[in-house]
Amino acid sequence: MKRVAMYAGSFDPPTNGHVDMVQRALELFDELLVAVVFNPDKAGSFLFSADERVGLLQQVFAGAGDRVRVESFHGLLVSYAESRGARVIVRGLRAVSDYEYELQMAQMNRFLDNGIETVFLMASARHSFISSRLVKEVAALGGEVRALVPPLVLEALYRKLGRSQG
Repeated sequence: MKRVAMYAGSFDPPTNGHVDMVQRALELFDELLVAVVFNPDKAGSFLFSADERVGLLQQVFAGAGDRVRVESFHGLLVSYAESRGARVIVRGLRAVSDYEYELQMAQMNRFLDNGIETVFLMASARHSFISSRLVKEVAALGGEVRALVPPLVLEALYRKLGRSQG
């Protein structure tokens, strides 16, 4: 039986930290569903649309073949995980401050569906400070984010912000 896990987030934009988390999760699971959160009520708060984020992630993980599926979803994460055959939710932890929030979410998910497990992976040290929010802020203010995102994400980010890659 295939071990299927889900890694969900906003991925606005996808970062090298996200890529690292997916690569490491693939060492533990046969298949990983990267689930892009789509919330129509917050659509204006995202830089990239859900379709754009899905497209970027599909391009980033094109080399993984059928081991990585990228989809968008809305609603309860555990319901979506179950509908897609995932019995494990992968979450990344960058700092102690992430732990409290993630623990609370894991416990709620377990309450909602006790057949879903949550697995926490510690962010690699070189990626532990990266967040999509900070990448967007730094890029918008003219800072260099080339080392923080995949090249095709950098191109899309700069296009969105009206910046050149110079």
